[in-house]
Amino acid sequence: MSIEISNESGVAIDESALIAVAQHALDELGVNPMAELSMLLIDVEHMTELNKRWMDVSGPTDVLAFPMDELDPERGPGHVPGEAPALLGDVVLCPAVAQQQAVQAGHEMADELHLLTVHGVLHLLGYDHADPEEEREMFALQSRLLRTWRLLAGELGGSA
Repeated sequence: MSIEISNESGVAIDESALIAVAQHALDELGVNPMAELSMLLIDVEHMTELNKRWMDVSGPTDVLAFPMDELDPERGPGHVPGEAPALLGDVVLCPAVAQQQAVQAGHEMADELHLLTVHGVLHLLGYDHADPEEEREMFALQSRLLRTWRLLAGELGGSA
């Protein structure tokens, strides 16, 4: 799995933890190990511009996901090795918005960024929360992935 991360936010972030939680989510969901994912951390101004341009919503948001390839079931579980890897797309995070949300939720910014990373990855894989049933499914999966990652990271002495 290739996960590239670029921090242009001006905020110091544990990038290795974000890569680890994204990797965990992709592994748990059986995504082709040859898949590629890009993560970008940006400031409020840049996120505000992207949110307006792509979502037609004023103001910044916490996470945006930009899928690259059309989802192909052959690239998930049971993928035949040797075929071209899937370009999953980009997950764009805004640490400043994540910090505000973390304060409101009563947890650390790192926890919020882990949640947003998994949320963005799920969007890249076709999950959505536009209606109540989709929301229940996506958020239950998100919670399960975060819980199992925290348990695994705790066992390995990682920062979860």
